[in-house]
Amino acid sequence: MSKTRLLGLIVVVLATAGVVALMVPPASVAQGCAMCYQSAAASGPRMIQALRDGILILMVPPLFICIGITCLAYRRRNVHNQTS
Repeated sequence: MSKTRLLGLIVVVLATAGVVALMVPPASVAQGCAMCYQSAAASGPRMIQALRDGILILMVPPLFICIGITCLAYRRRNVHNQTS
């Protein structure tokens, strides 16, 4: 498969995913469990802060994974262009 054909296929897939994401209404994605919402709303300020801290902690590993993959791709960006 040539590079241009592969690039074209990637562009088509990403464009299709973008159109599908725009077609889904945000309200349907934002609906959560009613019991979770009620318990979070009824909890005190310490519990709300703990929930916020937990969300931040859960965001850290995917962030580092994305940064690692980006650094790896950046370092190896010219490997295919070098002739042996």
